[in-house]
Amino acid sequence: MTKRRDFSEFNAKLEKHLERLPDYAQRAQEKLQRYFPPVEQTGGKPARPQPPAPRPSFSAVADQVPAVAEARAKWQRWNEPTAKHQRRVRRTSRVLTLWILVTILLGVITVLAGTGLIGSATGPEIGQAVFAGFATLVFGTFSVRTGLRLRELKKLELPAAPSAPPPLPPAGSIAREPMERLAESEASLRELLRQLSVPTSLGTTAVPEVSVADARATADEAARALRSLADRIQAIERGRNAAPERERAALHTAVTKLREQLDDGLDGYGGLVAAAGRAVAASSNGMGTSRDSLTDATDRLAGLALALKDLG
Repeated sequence: MTKRRDFSEFNAKLEKHLERLPDYAQRAQEKLQRYFPPVEQTGGKPARPQPPAPRPSFSAVADQVPAVAEARAKWQRWNEPTAKHQRRVRRTSRVLTLWILVTILLGVITVLAGTGLIGSATGPEIGQAVFAGFATLVFGTFSVRTGLRLRELKKLELPAAPSAPPPLPPAGSIAREPMERLAESEASLRELLRQLSVPTSLGTTAVPEVSVADARATADEAARALRSLADRIQAIERGRNAAPERERAALHTAVTKLREQLDDGLDGYGGLVAAAGRAVAASSNGMGTSRDSLTDATDRLAGLALALKDLG
């Protein structure tokens, strides 16, 4: 007869592993979620593992400190070409004043020694007069050269340095995000208007230069009005943070209302950017549509800028 095998030990081990199946499944799910987020969070599509977010740089963190930002702004102003030129002019002017004073003093000594008012006209005083006259000639030459140098510096015309972008509101301010959008829109509009100012192969521009200049001036005025509104929001936020608890609700409502007006202004500015983009895109098909679209957007933004200024 064939000997029957005893499966009792095998059945015991199998039941033990079956009891641990929920634990195995939970561990596998946790490891899977580290690399693949749930489908519900990715719009029904399995997502690829995302790289870890980069750490903020030291300069980005330092800009949030008011003292560091102010010191950096002062250093940038100090290194501007215009500031360097002004310092050079002031130094040259001081040196010229010194040479002139020394020349006058030596000239007086020369005259006094030559006329015998200092000692007698014979003896070692003659050598003193000669030496003083020679020194007067030397320092007079220095004065003339320094004066010519100062004249050249004052006539020198420096190229207009690009203005530094205005500082953004603090990270915790509700006006921070709109001002970031405004800075991006300004950069885009500058490039688009530059494209519109470039002559085509026919020697003409897609949009008349008058329209481009009008759009640029209106955009600058609107940007100033929007930044003024952002400054008001920041001032109210500071007052809200320092106000008693019972009065913060009214200030918060005012901040929310001003934020809505700021968003409307940014929408109008974005309309001008879009019109300039359409004008660049349509420049090859004639300038009538491009000009009309840009003009209409400029008029709308001008009215919006006027309304924002009236609010201030």
